[in-house]
Amino acid sequence: MGLTDWAYKLSESLLSDPLPRRWVHSLGVAERARSLSPILGDDADLLEAAAVLHDIGYSPAIAVTGFHPLDGARFLRDQEGADERVVRLVAHHSCALLEAEERGLRQELENEFDLERPDLVDALLYCDMTTTPDGKQTTPAERLDEIVQRYGPDTIVGRFIQRAAPEIHAASKRVGDRMVNVSVGGQPM
Repeated sequence: MGLTDWAYKLSESLLSDPLPRRWVHSLGVAERARSLSPILGDDADLLEAAAVLHDIGYSPAIAVTGFHPLDGARFLRDQEGADERVVRLVAHHSCALLEAEERGLRQELENEFDLERPDLVDALLYCDMTTTPDGKQTTPAERLDEIVQRYGPDTIVGRFIQRAAPEIHAASKRVGDRMVNVSVGGQPM
């Protein structure tokens, strides 16, 4: 079984029944990842796998700390023996270090999981932050507003996402710029 087939089956098994909306979001994020294949080259499958797996840490079957990037990455590493690059992308998706800091888990996240290449981290962040909870496309600004409204501005997630907003916008711009460059004759990075 290939990397993406395995990732879809695993994500579906962990999310579709207990968290169907999270599963639909993950499918939408993976779809966005496929749309970035012109800039991903040989890493297209890697990013799609990480995209469909990025939120598995929410699954009640594997949630331990309540911090889904850490729980998901630990499960992938310890229980699944997953590709370490997928594990690193899940661990650090969407400015996870900032949220880990809010939760007092930054040291654990940094100590256990190295960062993946910045262009891939940007790409996964872009995919997550341009996909609604219902799997539809959106803008980073609309997604940030939706997250703050859903969680509240003074919650851990609300505080973290507001702190992360400048980096989310910057990463989204970098990805958009790379897509434009490829469409006018550039090469994938």
